[in-house]
Amino acid sequence: MICRTDIANLKTDLGEKVGQKIIVKGSLGRSKVFEKEATLEKAYPNIFVVKYAENDRNVTYSYTDVLTRTVELEVFDGNAYAPLIPAPVETKKKKTML
Repeated sequence: MICRTDIANLKTDLGEKVGQKIIVKGSLGRSKVFEKEATLEKAYPNIFVVKYAENDRNVTYSYTDVLTRTVELEVFDGNAYAPLIPAPVETKKKKTML
Protein backbone atom coordinates (compact mmCIF):
# COMPACT_ATOMS: atom_id res chain seq x y z
CA MET A 1 0.00 0.00 0.00
CA ILE A 2 1.27 3.44 -0.87
CA CYS A 3 1.32 5.95 2.00
CA ARG A 4 1.38 9.73 1.85
CA THR A 5 4.83 9.69 3.39
CA ASP A 6 6.10 7.47 0.54
CA ILE A 7 4.88 9.99 -2.02
CA ALA A 8 6.28 12.93 -0.03
CA ASN A 9 9.68 11.23 0.29
CA LEU A 10 9.76 10.47 -3.43
CA LYS A 11 8.85 14.08 -4.27
CA THR A 12 11.74 15.42 -2.20
CA ASP A 13 14.15 12.81 -3.62
CA LEU A 14 13.24 13.70 -7.19
CA GLY A 15 13.22 17.42 -6.43
CA GLU A 16 16.84 17.16 -5.32
CA LYS A 17 17.80 15.35 -8.52
CA VAL A 18 16.41 17.83 -11.06
CA GLY A 19 18.90 18.24 -13.90
CA GLN A 20 20.54 14.84 -13.43
CA LYS A 21 20.70 12.07 -16.00
CA ILE A 22 18.37 9.13 -15.43
CA ILE A 23 17.37 5.91 -17.14
CA VAL A 24 13.65 5.34 -17.48
CA LYS A 25 12.39 1.76 -17.75
CA GLY A 26 8.79 0.89 -18.47
CA SER A 27 6.36 -1.37 -20.23
CA LEU A 28 4.79 -0.86 -23.64
CA GLY A 29 2.42 -3.80 -23.25
CA ARG A 30 2.51 -7.33 -24.66
CA SER A 31 5.87 -8.13 -23.09
CA LYS A 32 7.51 -5.11 -24.72
CA VAL A 33 9.67 -2.97 -22.49
CA PHE A 34 11.66 0.19 -23.07
CA GLU A 35 14.78 1.61 -21.48
CA LYS A 36 15.80 5.15 -22.41
CA GLU A 37 18.25 7.72 -21.16
CA ALA A 38 16.72 11.02 -20.13
CA THR A 39 17.21 14.09 -17.97
CA LEU A 40 14.97 14.96 -15.04
CA GLU A 41 13.69 18.39 -16.08
CA LYS A 42 11.18 19.53 -13.44
CA ALA A 43 9.33 18.25 -10.40
CA TYR A 44 5.82 19.51 -9.67
CA PRO A 45 3.46 18.63 -6.77
CA ASN A 46 1.70 15.82 -8.67
CA ILE A 47 3.98 14.98 -11.60
CA PHE A 48 7.56 15.18 -12.78
CA VAL A 49 8.90 15.86 -16.28
CA VAL A 50 11.68 13.96 -18.03
CA LYS A 51 13.31 14.92 -21.31
CA TYR A 52 14.43 12.01 -23.48
CA ALA A 53 17.86 12.43 -25.04
CA GLU A 54 17.24 10.55 -28.29
CA ASN A 55 14.27 12.51 -29.63
CA ASP A 56 14.33 15.69 -27.48
CA ARG A 57 10.80 14.96 -26.17
CA ASN A 58 9.30 15.83 -22.78
CA VAL A 59 7.19 13.22 -21.01
CA THR A 60 5.38 13.52 -17.68
CA TYR A 61 4.99 10.79 -15.10
CA SER A 62 3.23 10.71 -11.75
CA TYR A 63 4.93 9.76 -8.51
CA THR A 64 2.58 6.80 -8.17
CA ASP A 65 3.94 5.44 -11.48
CA VAL A 66 7.28 5.04 -9.75
CA LEU A 67 5.88 3.72 -6.46
CA THR A 68 3.74 1.10 -8.23
CA ARG A 69 6.73 0.21 -10.43
CA THR A 70 4.90 1.03 -13.65
CA VAL A 71 8.00 3.09 -14.40
CA GLU A 72 11.42 2.42 -12.89
CA LEU A 73 14.06 5.12 -12.57
CA GLU A 74 17.81 4.80 -12.21
CA VAL A 75 19.71 7.97 -11.31
CA PHE A 76 23.29 8.72 -12.38
CA ASP A 77 25.31 9.57 -9.27
CA GLY A 78 28.53 10.53 -11.05
CA ASN A 79 29.99 7.04 -11.31
CA ALA A 80 27.14 4.69 -12.18
CA TYR A 81 23.38 4.42 -12.36
CA ALA A 82 21.59 3.36 -9.18
CA PRO A 83 17.89 2.54 -8.75
CA LEU A 84 15.86 5.33 -7.19
CA ILE A 85 13.74 2.81 -5.33
CA PRO A 86 15.48 -0.47 -4.40
CA ALA A 87 13.97 -3.73 -5.63
CA PRO A 88 11.44 -5.22 -3.22
CA VAL A 89 12.68 -7.98 -0.98
CA GLU A 90 10.64 -11.07 -1.57
CA THR A 91 9.60 -12.98 1.50
CA LYS A 92 8.00 -16.36 1.40
CA LYS A 93 4.86 -16.78 3.40
CA LYS A 94 4.74 -19.74 5.66
CA LYS A 95 1.80 -22.06 5.33
CA THR A 96 0.00 -22.65 8.54
CA MET A 97 -1.54 -25.96 9.31
CA LEU A 98 -4.97 -25.92 10.86
